Amino acid sequence: MKKTLLMAWSLLMATLTVNAKDNIDYVDPFIGTTNYSICHPGSVMPHALMSVVPFNVMGSDLNKYDKDKGWWSAPYEYKNRYFTGFAHVTLSGVGCPELGTLLTMPTTGQLDVDYHNYGSAYKDEQSTPGYYSNVLTKYGIRCEVTSTMRTAVERYTFPEGQGNILLNLGNGLTNEIGASVRQVSDTEVEGMRMLGTFCYNSDASFPMYFVMRVNKKPAQSGFWKKQPSLGAAKDSWEKYSGKYKLYVNKTRDMAGNEIGWFMSFPCKAGEQVEVQIGVSFVSIANARENLNTEQPTLNFEKVKAEARASWNEVLNRVSVEGGTEAQRRVFYTALYHTQIHPNILQDVNGQYPKMEGTETLHTDGNRYTVFSLWDTYRNLTQLQTLLFPDKEIDMVRSMIDIYKEWGWMPKWELYGRETWTMEGDPAIPIITDLYLKGFRGFDIQAAYEAFYKSATMTSSDNLQRPDNAPYVHKGYIPLGYFAADMSGDNSVSHALEYYVADNALSLLADALGKKSDARMFRNRSLNYRHYYSKESGTLRPINADGTFLTPFNPEDGANFTNCPGFHEGSAWNYTFYIPHDVPGLVKLMGGKKKFVEKLQMVFDKGLYDPSNEPDIAYPYLFSYFKGEEWRTQKTVTELLEKYYTDKPDGIPGNDDCGTMSAWAIMSMMGFYPDCPGSPYYTLTTPVFDKVTLHLDKTYYPKGDLVIETHKTQAGQRYINRVLQNGKTLNGFRISHKQLVEGGKLVYELK
Repeated sequence: MKKTLLMAWSLLMATLTVNAKDNIDYVDPFIGTTNYSICHPGSVMPHALMSVVPFNVMGSDLNKYDKDKGWWSAPYEYKNRYFTGFAHVTLSGVGCPELGTLLTMPTTGQLDVDYHNYGSAYKDEQSTPGYYSNVLTKYGIRCEVTSTMRTAVERYTFPEGQGNILLNLGNGLTNEIGASVRQVSDTEVEGMRMLGTFCYNSDASFPMYFVMRVNKKPAQSGFWKKQPSLGAAKDSWEKYSGKYKLYVNKTRDMAGNEIGWFMSFPCKAGEQVEVQIGVSFVSIANARENLNTEQPTLNFEKVKAEARASWNEVLNRVSVEGGTEAQRRVFYTALYHTQIHPNILQDVNGQYPKMEGTETLHTDGNRYTVFSLWDTYRNLTQLQTLLFPDKEIDMVRSMIDIYKEWGWMPKWELYGRETWTMEGDPAIPIITDLYLKGFRGFDIQAAYEAFYKSATMTSSDNLQRPDNAPYVHKGYIPLGYFAADMSGDNSVSHALEYYVADNALSLLADALGKKSDARMFRNRSLNYRHYYSKESGTLRPINADGTFLTPFNPEDGANFTNCPGFHEGSAWNYTFYIPHDVPGLVKLMGGKKKFVEKLQMVFDKGLYDPSNEPDIAYPYLFSYFKGEEWRTQKTVTELLEKYYTDKPDGIPGNDDCGTMSAWAIMSMMGFYPDCPGSPYYTLTTPVFDKVTLHLDKTYYPKGDLVIETHKTQAGQRYINRVLQNGKTLNGFRISHKQLVEGGKLVYELK
């Protein structure tokens, strides 16, 4: 009997082992690849410079979305079907087009270098962190890609006959033009591609350098260039006018706008040709050094395995138990998305381009880039501080170094250029948050110097706050004072961001012993009261003469349409964005009852936008009031169920470099940082039965944080009480210190 039981137990354990999944197996990179979420399913390592992404947004009516037919910012769209190659170095979850060039494309048969012709439909897509593959139906070619931190390797399995590999340097997501390429040997080329013009800044351009190698000597190779249309009589004597011209074995160098390199070779059935690409933002020599260092030998499977191992390490920082398979896919895919940007900029030798300069500088650590701070300061940096504090410290060091190199903190920095996208002074709450949580190892005095400069300078030389003069002198920004981009006047939005930043700066000043500064910045942060209109019951733009804008509809600006005063949103998307003074806003609105009723109305009437940063913390505001906490728990649960799924459209719009994903992660774990710069969280109902955060003991000596959810019956979503190490918490807010030193949180539901 005992032997039988032992055998049964062994069989059960073996079955469980076989069926057990690693966290990485729950990641579905196709989540967020449609519905304007702008994520991609390509290969990328955590925070890597290199990404290799299928490019399917040009060249055919098979595509629903085309980069050349309207505003489009993604290299890949799930619903599109026409593939024109793999892009190298891309952005994920970003709402403006940029990067996404160096397009490599395999074809068969007679050479054709026009992407309208050489593109192909595809099938059998597969994607896991660090790997992507498909099959091109036009050619019968299987494509596979994987990557290291700064390099890519691609494997193409050809049918019998002539195979071609094309390197298209003329097309991509960027609006910048111009490239050069040089043949180094039969199997290697090197060159440069200009990039830039992100969002509204046509001056923010920069070069990217590359080296490309192929493991098979071609029978024929050369360049191509699309010639300009000469027009009129000139067309009669120039046969290539407006057409692609091939340069076969005739030159070693090529430069221009629509240029490329091709290789052709005879292939046996099933023969594999592999391509390696290294990149650098410093020099061709560094691109080659990156390639030689990270791929000293050509070994596709080794690179793929190392990429998977790297992602495993990251994703294993959090363990969950319970929940559905779909919820686990949502959770771990969201965690995956949060670890793509910011990404490193330095080469293997530590060199990187100086911020807004032409010099090459050196770092012994990591120099990060792609700081989408208007988005990420609200929740992603807080998540990073909790799970990966070593990375967050490096990112803050990079931000401070940017100030030292250039004189200003980054707002939306991209590969050494400031794009000035969106508004505010978002570095302040990010660094304040880190400092108030007890972290050191970065130059806080230099950071404060930068913050004080941007917060107090009232001249036109203030690049960070171009409309700071009226903000400082009047307490608000009137309509018409500043409008620098296609979104029109954003006066209220600008001021609100400054209020939040100045509140954080007051907390930092206080912590540094600068008491008078603390009072000044705190008082400034309360000037939001100027904008409150009792007539509309919302924040409202103010004219130059001090009167409110009339006529005024607080719903104008919804769905990212332009309206006076507000950037990418309506007054309802901004009115409750006073996270640093909820009691003051309650008083303006006539008390708790009216505040709660009005906030609930925002959700009931569909005025809440889950894809727009200013209002994503709205659900947590209910928990400021005793007896109303259930509304937070109900609303967050419903929003997660409605907008976050394991389908390609499972993110509610632009992921914004992981910001929307961070909202889902923290909401699913049961706590959320609803006031940037303030080290506190608001509690809500967790999704899983148990969540274990494996905290880094170097920074969190107490180690793991365990969150358990206890139910007496299925379907319970409301919190009866929360216990920390057996003691009932008072209220539904908890400090960061209390959270990480607590060891165990237990949510008892009812």
